[in-house]
Amino acid sequence: MSGSGIYAISTLINSSIPFLLLPILTRHLTPEEYGVVAVFQVWCSLLGVFCGLNTYGAATRKYYDYDEPERYMGDYVAACVAIMIISSIILTVIMLQLVDPLLKILGLPREWLFAGILVGIGNFLVQLRLRQWQVRKEPMKYGQFQISQSAFNAGLSLLLVLTVSLGVDGRLVGITSSMLLFGVLGAILLWRDKLLTLSWKPELIKDALTFSVPLLPHFIGGFLLLTVDRAVISSILGLEAAGHYMVAAQLALALNLLLQSIHKAYVPWLFERLKQDNCEEKKHIIKISYLYFLGLVIIALFAFIFGKPALIFIAGVEYAPAGDVIGWLVLAQTILGMYFVVSSYLIYAKKTQQISKITILSGAINIVLLLTLLEPYGLAGAAWAMCVGTTVQFLATWFLASRAIAMPWSLKRIIFG
Repeated sequence: MSGSGIYAISTLINSSIPFLLLPILTRHLTPEEYGVVAVFQVWCSLLGVFCGLNTYGAATRKYYDYDEPERYMGDYVAACVAIMIISSIILTVIMLQLVDPLLKILGLPREWLFAGILVGIGNFLVQLRLRQWQVRKEPMKYGQFQISQSAFNAGLSLLLVLTVSLGVDGRLVGITSSMLLFGVLGAILLWRDKLLTLSWKPELIKDALTFSVPLLPHFIGGFLLLTVDRAVISSILGLEAAGHYMVAAQLALALNLLLQSIHKAYVPWLFERLKQDNCEEKKHIIKISYLYFLGLVIIALFAFIFGKPALIFIAGVEYAPAGDVIGWLVLAQTILGMYFVVSSYLIYAKKTQQISKITILSGAINIVLLLTLLEPYGLAGAAWAMCVGTTVQFLATWFLASRAIAMPWSLKRIIFG
């Protein structure tokens, strides 16, 4: 099996573990408790953007700049870890000053508010370790580490929720402990492989920040578009509503995982053919793209028809209100699947700054609509807001992609030549 195939399969297995947990946890946690889990994960996602400032991406890119990466990467990884430590301390200080309003807005217990920092630290170290395996083309180690972490998370959560009867705290302990433990393990493995040194080089810290800070708008935009809705729902409609929405969102996410795996396999195929710059080949690419779009539309229609009974069967009747939005959330994921296709052209053309701008715009639109529609229309308003946000992201990206690379997008040209 090729390296890309191993990465795709390991990512799919890793991401499907929380989905497999769903029918078990929903029968042992109330919707309100599930809402607490949802808000905690949103909080961890937000902190993850700022804890280390995603400089593990800078370490990934820097590998290709060195003629002898094994000789120099240890100092660069150390610079990234230094940024993570400093940013985590700053985040903690800020949170100490804002703890009361944060507790009021999020509705999380104080200890779990600060546990989010530990999850951010662990996630940073895990990503740093995984990316260094990836650039060295070691997919088996990558997959084993990734899947082991998720399996430990799931196993510990089930043990604490089902056997020890800790309820929602058991699930949060599973998330936090697994991320922190594997983060520490990742750091140890980096040290063992001489990819982490005890060094302080300000010029490397500056280099890592120069690469990573301009990308923050993209990550923030993605957070606003795809994640923040659960926290807003909790704040306005309560934790029970957030729990219902989280279940629907997790089921819709199963489609997203499949689409991401398809996208990972599609991109190398696409780039190889774009490089040939052949007119007939380009027509073939667009035909496949339109057939793919049609397939995604059909999937969305099926979700509107069969989504609610399927959700009740999987999660239980207590989560039936989530069935009212599952169709819309699946539609949003199918639109994202179309976005993955057209965004590939901007990546090929090295127009990544345009992607960041579109993501910020789409996220802002989602937030405005979310705050406008949530109270009068409930969970459906949140799902509609996401659909509009992802549609804007898709159409704007498609427009810019059509200008970046000439492709025969016209249906008339495809059908009649």
